[in-house]
Amino acid sequence: MLFSGCNCIADPSTLGALCAGGSGFVTAMMAALAAGARTAEAAPLGRKVPEVDRVAVRIVTDNIVIQFVPTEQRGDLTIERRSGGNTRPDAPPYAALNGEWGLSMHAESQRGGETRHVLVDFGYTAETLNNNMSILKLDPSLFDAIVLSHGHYDHFGGMVGFLRANKGTLKGKVPFYVGGEDAFCLRKNPGGNFGALDRKAIMESELALMLCEGPALVAEHAFTTGRIGQTSFEKPLLPSQEIVGIFDGFGCYPEQMPAAKNVGQYIPDDFDHEIATVYNVKGKGLVVLTSCSHRGVINTVKAAQKASGIDKVHAVIGGFHIVPPLGDDYIRQTIAAFQDIAPDWLIPAHCTGDRFYDLAREAMGDKVVHSAVGTRFIFGG
Repeated sequence: MLFSGCNCIADPSTLGALCAGGSGFVTAMMAALAAGARTAEAAPLGRKVPEVDRVAVRIVTDNIVIQFVPTEQRGDLTIERRSGGNTRPDAPPYAALNGEWGLSMHAESQRGGETRHVLVDFGYTAETLNNNMSILKLDPSLFDAIVLSHGHYDHFGGMVGFLRANKGTLKGKVPFYVGGEDAFCLRKNPGGNFGALDRKAIMESELALMLCEGPALVAEHAFTTGRIGQTSFEKPLLPSQEIVGIFDGFGCYPEQMPAAKNVGQYIPDDFDHEIATVYNVKGKGLVVLTSCSHRGVINTVKAAQKASGIDKVHAVIGGFHIVPPLGDDYIRQTIAAFQDIAPDWLIPAHCTGDRFYDLAREAMGDKVVHSAVGTRFIFGG
């Protein structure tokens, strides 16, 4: 599918909005930001989806740490595993990779002589994120873009502490992608507050906040799916509620939200703002970083295919959100749908659930690979 044009979404606190696409987008974005515009929609995909020679996806934060498993080559997939933490001769380790209920991924892509670095999500806490980045020797000053998949703490909880720790380190006006104003709405789940994305922290860090409801180019090498339609059999769980409005400086602007959601109380969260990040690897196909798949993991993959016009899927990596109370029949239906899509690799992480992993391994064998903190998956090249 081809995308052209750019519909602006302006921050109501400013006088102007940015609207540009194609080769002049970055120049126009910088000029508009310098003039005072704070928020704009990202450059849409053009007539040709970017193609990279190689992309390496590092799991920075995830639920589990797997120790002492060697690096392996599985077909055309290189799986680099990081064992332990920082060690010294004849002394205990002084730091170790940490796992937590959350997800953060780092993607390093190459095209010819170009290299791009993209951070996808921040995990649940800054302590885990910053610790793991230090051990993995990830340099935030190299980041060309940041993508936040959706407004849940287990994906953005580490953001404020990360930005604080890297103040003055990040490149100026690094694009920060979210799937629309809805990402900023306050959220709660049965356990209490579960979402209050800090817009002020983003602005004070001088990031360029990009509201991309449609598919958008990311760091010239990747793209977002834009909003994910619900076209498959999937019936995603709705674990949280959202409310429209600004409360103590946090929340989503009512004038930027659909009237149907602006009802003055909490309503079921439809995750309409959720986005995935995708790479098109030369000769391989799409590598889809799903993050959490609240909209359905099959729907997410289909959104990537639709946005790019590319059917071949090389890998799907991230959270699939197939957890209790979803039962075996639902899981097997999802696996059957994956078999129809025929990805070369499935790498479930975070909110996928052990039962899916067990049944998927049974059906698809070594195409299914377990994620773990520190593991680096290299596709292509």
